[in-house]
Amino acid sequence: MLRFIFSFFGGILTMLTMGLIMGALTLGGVLYMYGRDLPTYETLARYQPKTISRIYSGEGEIIDEFAVERRLFTPASEIPDLVKQAFISAEDKNFYTHTGYDPRGILAAIVEAVTSRGENLRGASTITQQVMKNFLLDGSTTLERKIKEIILATRIEGAMSKEQILELYLTEIDLGVRSFGVTAAARSYFNKPLSELSPAEAAFLAVHPKAPYSYHPVHNREAAIARRNFILREMFENGYLTQEELTVALNDPLRTVQNGDFPSYQESLPPRDYFTDEIRRQLSQNFGEDEFFSGGLSIRATVDPDLQVTAAHSLQRALEEYDRGLGEWRGTGLTIPEDQLGSEELWRAALADLTVPRDITYVAPWYPAVVLAVEENQLRIGVEGIVETEAEPFVVPRRDIEWMRGNFFDNYTVGDVVHVRRMTADSDGAFIRWSLRQIPEAQGGFMAMDVNTGRVIAMQGGFSYQDSVFNRATQAQRQPGSSFKPFVYAAALDSGYSPATIVVDAPITINTPQGVWRPKNASNQFYGPTPLRTGIERSRNLMTIRLAQEIGMDTVAAYAERFGVYDRMNQGLAASLGADETTLFKMISAYAMFANGGERVEPTLVDRVQDRYGNTVYRHDQRICVDCDDAIIAEGFGPRIESNRDRVMNEITAYQLTSMMRGVVQRGTASGAINLPVPIAGKTGTTNDAKDVWFIGFSSNIVAGCYIGYDTPRSLGRGASGGGFCGPVFNRFMREAIDVYGAGAFDVPESCQFINIDRYSGARLPDGVSGENVIAECFRPGEEPLFGIMFDGGFAMAGDLPLFDEVQATGREVTTSTGETATVGPKATFGTLSTGGLY
Repeated sequence: MLRFIFSFFGGILTMLTMGLIMGALTLGGVLYMYGRDLPTYETLARYQPKTISRIYSGEGEIIDEFAVERRLFTPASEIPDLVKQAFISAEDKNFYTHTGYDPRGILAAIVEAVTSRGENLRGASTITQQVMKNFLLDGSTTLERKIKEIILATRIEGAMSKEQILELYLTEIDLGVRSFGVTAAARSYFNKPLSELSPAEAAFLAVHPKAPYSYHPVHNREAAIARRNFILREMFENGYLTQEELTVALNDPLRTVQNGDFPSYQESLPPRDYFTDEIRRQLSQNFGEDEFFSGGLSIRATVDPDLQVTAAHSLQRALEEYDRGLGEWRGTGLTIPEDQLGSEELWRAALADLTVPRDITYVAPWYPAVVLAVEENQLRIGVEGIVETEAEPFVVPRRDIEWMRGNFFDNYTVGDVVHVRRMTADSDGAFIRWSLRQIPEAQGGFMAMDVNTGRVIAMQGGFSYQDSVFNRATQAQRQPGSSFKPFVYAAALDSGYSPATIVVDAPITINTPQGVWRPKNASNQFYGPTPLRTGIERSRNLMTIRLAQEIGMDTVAAYAERFGVYDRMNQGLAASLGADETTLFKMISAYAMFANGGERVEPTLVDRVQDRYGNTVYRHDQRICVDCDDAIIAEGFGPRIESNRDRVMNEITAYQLTSMMRGVVQRGTASGAINLPVPIAGKTGTTNDAKDVWFIGFSSNIVAGCYIGYDTPRSLGRGASGGGFCGPVFNRFMREAIDVYGAGAFDVPESCQFINIDRYSGARLPDGVSGENVIAECFRPGEEPLFGIMFDGGFAMAGDLPLFDEVQATGREVTTSTGETATVGPKATFGTLSTGGLY
């Protein structure tokens, strides 16, 4: 009997042993099978969450953000304990004691869910398991995924600290309203940093991990408050809150941005504009789109926010004045159906749903509005975001449309969506009436930058960014017209010519593959032998063509390419008049090199870029500060900055050209438009049929320019010119820029040799003379000019000068300012005549 008992229990023990062995083998097999292909925890060690890239102004204000997911990385050490405790209480109360998974927690969650009939649902997965699911697994709910989750959680607990795991979790988790991580969510729900959250607010953030879009504070308010209060009681049970703190938190009414209790963080940012979008475009190319949108970059922009507004308003004024001069109403092209106009609530909702520009603040903010009634002498409207009052009735009177053709019935129907702005008195700002506005069809671009550093301080790529994101300052390929001529003259000056060199202004006929080309001056007149200075001041086309032919279009092209105006310039003679297309961005950058004395400067919209850890990954200014580390600098001295920039043109050439372009502003094609208290040089440009009009100018430290034209080029009309259209845009902007940045006289090279010249004839004048015709021209040291010699190529220069065809010009070799040789026309010096090889 005893033997039987022992045998019986021995069999049972054997079976149990075998069962344990088989269980262990099975478990080992399962762990091996599911664990062999799992990602390693090293993946987490290399993890970089997708975080917001931010653009800052020079004063450190956030002016724009770009992101795939709204997430801000915050180290665990900077996350308040209150926030950590809220999530631990909601998701994993044994987080600091378990080894990756929590059998007791799983059992307790099941029991609580059953006893509360589903009202209290506690997370069954630990925070570590959720990290594994979010980062390394596919998020499915299968048993296989759960096994893998537990395996990975156990592994990661042995490789990372609890704080590191919590940091990953609180950064990555989706917390609703398209916000990821606790820092972004705190901004989205409460417009607060983490350090300012109350216990109730921290608990509300912890509501969302399991179902981020099921507890909206407005649409699911009762469920959100119930879940928040459950978490608050858990925090109290876990010893994180006192009874008094719990009572206060439970009575919190749940105030959020979504409910209108706090201003939205996004609304505190300025509207996106052409400047920050161009930063996006350029940095996406330089760093890659993934890094820009997800890398958490901190970008310090070069923009001057106040001058950016000035640039926008100045360009908008020119475009609107031209548009209203045409007398045509086009409107927005949008309408609201009459069945949505029956009540104020309906039309306001319909307006809010429309995509129309809301970023225009020229003179006063422009508001979307809808036409509610069309009458003979007035228009009844509804204005978005404004409450009608007796003092400001929603009426547009007849006198407001005197500028356009037709009456109210001709131009408007009920339901039309329009723009309006307040018209107010200049004296006291009193309301006069609502005024109808429309976005002009003609467009343009404006840009301004520092001539020494290349820092772009303002850029406007059109009338309204929200109307058209196409940046006409950087992306529009346009003909620069006569604004290109300075590069022809620069090539000539560097090739042995001077501002006093005489070039004949006479008719030209050129045979081209497209037929006979007979270029003309804008005035349709010819002026005979004329100094180079007058040629650029008066923008003489025929002189420019002759000059380009004489020095060679290959030389002109080489200069244009050296200055970055073109990558590869067409070498046809028409290109000397700006027939090739380029961008305003390139032209402004090139003009800066005239202004700074001929040194290469690279334009930039960004001073510095730092990665998410604060490491500088890009810095624009590569100049060397010699004494910046010196704690003791002698009184009256500052740190020395050594420039390592390349020289693209001789400094005397740069000064000669600047002096000639000052004449454009003082008495040339821009004289009626530019009126500033400091020396200004510049050049106008107007293409054939006035399809594009330009003005680019500069002071001693700021270069700025504008072009205006239709996106699909067509004539702006008779009388359109660069000086008349773009000159005032430049003038208005520079008046404000000079107040901020100052300006002075242009630097004169020490080696300049000044000689008095008659600007009409190019003849030398005695020292000490004065008069309207006297110009002190800068010449290179050692040059001995020959005056009074004129070569006409054997043809008379009388008023009946006939049209001429091309002939081969003889020339001579000269040494240029850079030490190279060039072939120029015979006796091409000041006081001599050069026909440019065109007869």
